[in-house]
Amino acid sequence: MEDNKNIKMPPKRRMGPPGRGMAPVEKAKDFKGSIGKLIRYIGSYKIAIIFVAVMAVCSTVFSVVGPKVLGKATTALSEGLVKKIGGTGGIDFGKIGTILIFVLCLYAASAVFNFVQGWIMTGITQKVCYRLRKEISEKINRMPMKYFESRTYGEVLSRITNDVDTLGMGLNQSITTIITSLTTMIGVLVMMLSISPLMTLIAVIILPISVGLVSFVVKKSQGYFKTQQEYLGHINGQIEETYGGHMIVKSFNKEKDMVDSFNKTNDVLYGSAWKSQFLSGMMQPIMMFVGNLGYACVALTGGLLAIKNVITIGDIQAFIQYVKNFTQPIQQIAQVINQVQSMAAASERVFEFLDEEEEDQTVKNPVSTEGIKGEVDFEHVRFGYNENQTIIKNFSVNVKPGQKVAIVGPTGAGKTTIVKLLMRFYDVNDGAILVDGHNVKDFNRRELRDAFGMVLQDTWLYKGTIMENIRYGKLDATDEEVIAAAKAA
Repeated sequence: MEDNKNIKMPPKRRMGPPGRGMAPVEKAKDFKGSIGKLIRYIGSYKIAIIFVAVMAVCSTVFSVVGPKVLGKATTALSEGLVKKIGGTGGIDFGKIGTILIFVLCLYAASAVFNFVQGWIMTGITQKVCYRLRKEISEKINRMPMKYFESRTYGEVLSRITNDVDTLGMGLNQSITTIITSLTTMIGVLVMMLSISPLMTLIAVIILPISVGLVSFVVKKSQGYFKTQQEYLGHINGQIEETYGGHMIVKSFNKEKDMVDSFNKTNDVLYGSAWKSQFLSGMMQPIMMFVGNLGYACVALTGGLLAIKNVITIGDIQAFIQYVKNFTQPIQQIAQVINQVQSMAAASERVFEFLDEEEEDQTVKNPVSTEGIKGEVDFEHVRFGYNENQTIIKNFSVNVKPGQKVAIVGPTGAGKTTIVKLLMRFYDVNDGAILVDGHNVKDFNRRELRDAFGMVLQDTWLYKGTIMENIRYGKLDATDEEVIAAAKAA
């Protein structure tokens, strides 16, 4: 007949590990460091990215050349009209048609290059996101229990969903946009100089104004984007906890408290999201105003130069188009910079998680669990979830194989903690835990946990049938074994 022991634990005020949702607010990380890690991470795709850059440059070059060639058609048309009115000739439609066909070919080639680079860049982005999600998923299984017990589920889920999606969207748009915008600015500047240095000078004067406005908005919006990303994770965590523990909330009549807590977090998210989106939304109207101001000055100067026969009407038309194209890349870069801010915030959170210390699963020369009998010894064990708060003090007990032991004590006394220590979810601060005379630290964690059966006090059903849930601990179990386990429970 098996022995029975009742071991009473002294009551403790400390309720196990720190509660979820109490993690300290993350400090702002180095922007350059976060982007640097991302660049190194996508380094394996550098050949494809270089090819994308070449395609983007080719697409932009063909697009930039178009307005000047089209200006020649305008000049030919205006000169033909003058000759027709003067009775000295007419419009050369053949020449104009040839020019238009050439322009059409230029824009078609630009579209093809743009399609190719977009297709390749989308593939790269999805591969990076897939790889990140896979690494995060694998990382979760290697993380120590204390990590999850000191953070909300929403914070962890946010890494896999919101942060990776934000990173992917920013990566997909930022690289090609930056390349095409810079190439467009350089190409347009060269073309404008070839038409009129004076008009180019007038158009370029607006550049410092645009850069100043962009820098101001970026500086103001960076902190708001960081806060927005952070509190989005808090919102997810609160929703998960509220609905996951809905019965407890209702039992203690805490509905109003939970709503108030959610509203406070939601207010912070609303404020940061509103400010970040407002600032980024103001970028386009401001840039359009500056661009239109430069456009008006250029048009006036071009008209005066045309009257003096310094430039042609076609040159004015091409130059005005270039002025529009010159301010557009600045607007695009401004928008991309905001995306990069969000991408950097998401990147630092993702890589911070991937850099977290993992739980060491193996040891050198491990003790085998094969033929284990099940004698358990706690020898003067001392443990606390925090260094300054000890939960278990000088706890000792010996459990023989086949012996039934009930650990009795009030909530927070450390009953569940003892089981967690036995299965090495945590390691003791002092003392030792022995299984068949061997310290649990001498076993591989995976093999040690396979040797125990653990029934949690909180049930959790995964998607699937009851039989599939019972088989979770032993996927190769037969139907008969599953039925027997269900009856035994």
